[in-house]
Order: sequence, then C-alpha cells, then structure tokens
Amino acid sequence: MNSYKELEVWQKSMDLCSMIYQATNHFPLEEKYSLTAQLRRSAISIPSNIAEGWGRNNKKEYIQFLRYSRGSCLELETQVLLSIRLKYLNEKSSADIQNYLESILMMINKLISRLRQP
Repeated sequence: MNSYKELEVWQKSMDLCSMIYQATNHFPLEEKYSLTAQLRRSAISIPSNIAEGWGRNNKKEYIQFLRYSRGSCLELETQVLLSIRLKYLNEKSSADIQNYLESILMMINKLISRLRQP
C-alpha cells in the first residue's frame, strides 16, 4: 500500500465525517459551540489519527495512533447516543452513523491485530 488513503478504514471514516457534518447541520443553534462542535471534532479525529500514524513510519507509533482513533470512535458513539436522547438525531441518521462506527471500530481492531503480528 502506498498511502493511508488506500485504507478502507480511512475512506469509511472520511465518509463518517461527512455524515456527521450533514447530521449536525440540523442541530439547534445553541449547540453550535458545544455538542455540534464536539461531534465534529471527534469524527475528524478518526481519519486524522489514522493518517498521522501512517505518516510516522514506525509500527509502534502507528498502533498508538490507531488506538487514539479507536478512542475517538467511542467518544463519537457516546455523543451520538446523547444526541439521540436529546432527539437531535432521527432514527435513520443515527442508525447509519452507528453502523459506520461499528464497522470502523472492527477495522481498526483488525488493523491493530495485524500490525502486532511479527
């Protein structure tokens, strides 16, 4: 592989960012600098850490950045669940986002496992 951009997990996480931006466009204005901003930051952090880890050219550091990415997935999941409770996200949006998150988490875990192998 020549670039992190070829990784399916990076591509899917970029799609997830777009989904989060579209979903949060409809959040109440008073959430602009709190929940909306936090959801977007968490989503952006996922592909960003995948890319940064790839760029380190060091397996140990790459794994660490993948762990950061995994943590951002879980942070985003928590914020999505809160958004559902507050009725800011509809069922369709939240289901799509949660499916993407689950898939991305599995891919990150598999990638970490593969990198750990000798």
